[in-house]
Amino acid sequence: MHTHGTEVQQKAIMLLRSGVRNADVARELGVPVGTIGHWLHLNRARHGTLPGKTHRPCPRCDGRELDHAAYAYLLGLYLGDGHIIQYSQHRAPSLMIACSESWPGLIDECKAAMRRVFPDNSVCQARRPGCRSVKVYSKHLWCVFPQHGPGKKHDRLIALEPWQQSIVDAHPWKFIRGLFHSDGCRITNWTTRLVAGERKRYEYPRYFFTNKSDDIRKLCSDTLTKVGVEWTTLARGSDPFNISVARRASVALMDKHVGPKY
Repeated sequence: MHTHGTEVQQKAIMLLRSGVRNADVARELGVPVGTIGHWLHLNRARHGTLPGKTHRPCPRCDGRELDHAAYAYLLGLYLGDGHIIQYSQHRAPSLMIACSESWPGLIDECKAAMRRVFPDNSVCQARRPGCRSVKVYSKHLWCVFPQHGPGKKHDRLIALEPWQQSIVDAHPWKFIRGLFHSDGCRITNWTTRLVAGERKRYEYPRYFFTNKSDDIRKLCSDTLTKVGVEWTTLARGSDPFNISVARRASVALMDKHVGPKY
């Protein structure tokens, strides 16, 4: 296979920059027109001048304004049912949040939060059996979600950066709402009591947050404590995977700011 030296490539680029058409450059240099087009593409990519490629500013790299309330909610969703994946080095990574089709309102709320956090990027969704994966592609996902790493979340350290903690402190209920919308639920428990010799059934609402990561559960419980919600740990066997909120005043707070999935 015939190869062309650097001098030929440089001359081709010089001619192309002067306005000579690809076909005329190929004819003058005796190089296939496809090769000329490939050299032009590589040169544009090297200098960041590919057609259609626009710079999308990042709140961390470029100081773009970030919607803190939307970010706090999206961070909660990410820590629960989200992950970042990059299929190839030639594509931007994608943030994917798994949302059950049983809760269409949550799918819409997730998409709305993504659009506010990434206003310059397109948000889409992929259908999976019983759920929708809400997705956004961005080269700056790792800047905005530094908790990303290899393996499962519960197998590695999950800690918020100081700037993330400041956002959570300013919008704790948004963060809690995101966590419970991903890995939480509101259920109705029941019990029986003996009243005047007669056993009666009583029902009461309860919130659960379930996650295998000790770090994520602590982020949840610490934030609940800051907003005045009383919680307890409920073990699954020997594993303390559940955070329970059952006291009436605390459930009322959760109903006001989180509520059942919809």
